[in-house]
Amino acid sequence: MNSFTFWSPTKVIFGEGMAVQAGNEVKAFGGTKALVLYGGGSVVKSGLLDQVTASLKAEGIEFFSVGGVQPNPLLEFALQVIEDFKDQNIDFVLAVGGGSTIDTAKAVATGLASDEHPLWDYFCRKVLPKTALPVGAVLTIAAAGSETSDSAVVTNQAQGMKRGFNTPLNRPQFAIMDPTLTYSLPPFQIACGIVDILMHALDRYFAPDAENAITDELSEAIMRMVIKYGRLAIDNPTDYKARSEIMWAGSLTHNGIMGLGQTVDFSIHQLGSPLSAKYDTAHGASLAATWAAWARYVYHVDVARFAKYARTIWAVTDENDEAAASAGIDATEAYFRAIGMPITLTEAVGVQVQDDIDILTDICTYHGMRSIGTFKVLDASDIKAIYQAAL
Repeated sequence: MNSFTFWSPTKVIFGEGMAVQAGNEVKAFGGTKALVLYGGGSVVKSGLLDQVTASLKAEGIEFFSVGGVQPNPLLEFALQVIEDFKDQNIDFVLAVGGGSTIDTAKAVATGLASDEHPLWDYFCRKVLPKTALPVGAVLTIAAAGSETSDSAVVTNQAQGMKRGFNTPLNRPQFAIMDPTLTYSLPPFQIACGIVDILMHALDRYFAPDAENAITDELSEAIMRMVIKYGRLAIDNPTDYKARSEIMWAGSLTHNGIMGLGQTVDFSIHQLGSPLSAKYDTAHGASLAATWAAWARYVYHVDVARFAKYARTIWAVTDENDEAAASAGIDATEAYFRAIGMPITLTEAVGVQVQDDIDILTDICTYHGMRSIGTFKVLDASDIKAIYQAAL
């Protein structure tokens, strides 16, 4: 096991009806003037936004509310919010929504705290921020894990690029997690969340220096539970246990604990991001559409690792590693199909993308400036081949 430092300070308040604690938590972490960010009308129609803002009022916290965060959140939106509120002495940013809203809150929190560098420079990793306002989250979607992670991802619409950066400053001070807030999600959105959670585990599981016993056991157990309860959550939207397990798994797969003692790969997230940037493809759908093509392209690097995955996650019994590895990839792809996810680029995007393969490859490599992955390092020719195989 490699050396590591693990620090995950987010306070989690988990359970039904906990949204009313938002004001108390903002106050506890020093907030006196909050900016509340949310996405579409669902948090308004459900009454959740009113509950949250009422809790702020009860604690004497002044606040402003801004809606309109969209899936695959935009840098341009965050910049506009920063411009609108830079002179309002905001000292806390509260996200009410899913990963897109939370990531936007992180971007805004960074931008409001300092104008030393353009906000996009942080996402391009030219420099790391020295300070950021504290962020809190009231989670409504189990998927991205942003409520406890140190990462933030946005899309620069003008450049057609989706990028992210990691810093301890991105970790929310608290996360309120009520599984009942996910009951109204449509099946497609639930499935996208399930895939995202699984991929956060898989992108860490397939690493060149994996085989750490405790890390592996945690990862394998969570993946099995996500697969099991993911099906139940789709079949019965108000299954509290299923929604609880999925919501907690979402946080655990992205708060850092599952990659301890080893490197991480994250090729699939890198392959999927150009789909979201160019076509506004749902994040989970972009991952499901590319995973099997990636797996079949790279599994020969460590056939035994893929065979272990097949046996521990999918109960594959074939004793031949090559056959087991192939069966595990097939089983994963079949699961994505079973929960209504696309398994090809064409299905994910909704149009033929053959003519755009070079464009997607260019976006993925940051215009030829990088390779991706660690399990197998992938250059532009590899990335293009995977996109071709995923058509």
